[in-house]
Amino acid sequence: MSNLVTSARNQFRGKITNIVTGAVNSEVVLEIGADRIVAVITNESVKNLGLAVGGAAYAIIKASWVIVARSGLKTSSRNQLPGTVSSCTNGAVNAEVVVALSGGNAVTAIITNESAKTLGLKNGDAVTALIKASHVIVAVD
Repeated sequence: MSNLVTSARNQFRGKITNIVTGAVNSEVVLEIGADRIVAVITNESVKNLGLAVGGAAYAIIKASWVIVARSGLKTSSRNQLPGTVSSCTNGAVNAEVVVALSGGNAVTAIITNESAKTLGLKNGDAVTALIKASHVIVAVD
């Protein structure tokens, strides 16, 4: 966990392994243990944050931006993080699903109770956490 204080449930410190610069946006790849997170941010943000391959940065993702899917689903999401459900807690409207990743990190998702019920989620189930690259906020110390 980082020293950043935010309301986002998912904060991962990682090493920048690649930056692909486009006309307006850049794709920034962060290695977080055995997993990787891809972010798409503006070129101006890359410059202002001083991002460079080999440097450290944080990937910040709100739990409500994480989609939980049964493994094996084909999708356009750049971030497809396979793991297992370590907990699923139902609330009045939403459920909190924690997905343990193979590299030791965990991703928290907030999904509707109806979605959790439809997926039949229980501890130990194989799932994939899906996160659009444009939903990843990049930060530095």
